[in-house]
Amino acid sequence: MVETIRLRDDEPHEEPAVSLDAFLDQSNATAVRIEAGEDVRQLLPHLDRLALIEIDFPVFGDGRGYSAAQILREEGYTGELRASGDVLVDQVRHMTRTGFDAFAPDKPIDPVVMDRALKRYEHVYQGTVDGRAPIWKLRHE
Repeated sequence: MVETIRLRDDEPHEEPAVSLDAFLDQSNATAVRIEAGEDVRQLLPHLDRLALIEIDFPVFGDGRGYSAAQILREEGYTGELRASGDVLVDQVRHMTRTGFDAFAPDKPIDPVVMDRALKRYEHVYQGTVDGRAPIWKLRHE
């Protein structure tokens, strides 16, 4: 198994993530795994007790996880948000912009390559939960 990459300073959450259905059926879990196609909005009433939400990317072209992350961050979730599965280094920068701060890829990601990918572009084109102003907005200030 590939080691989890974390972009957080707090201690890693050690409790295994349970499925969404299992989480909704119990009251003591603090970590949940969202599979592609599951409605992350079912977690909104419980965000305050969750330390980890893991969102699965079954294939690199499945972008539903980006939307799920954005929804969670817009609703105030501050815990660890982990992308797992078919996570490629090309996607990491965009994933961080939508709120992901940890990664559990199926295949190893070279830390040097990841660092370069995260720092590659100074400006962004869209607004997201990271609060960075899009370049078009900067041109009009």
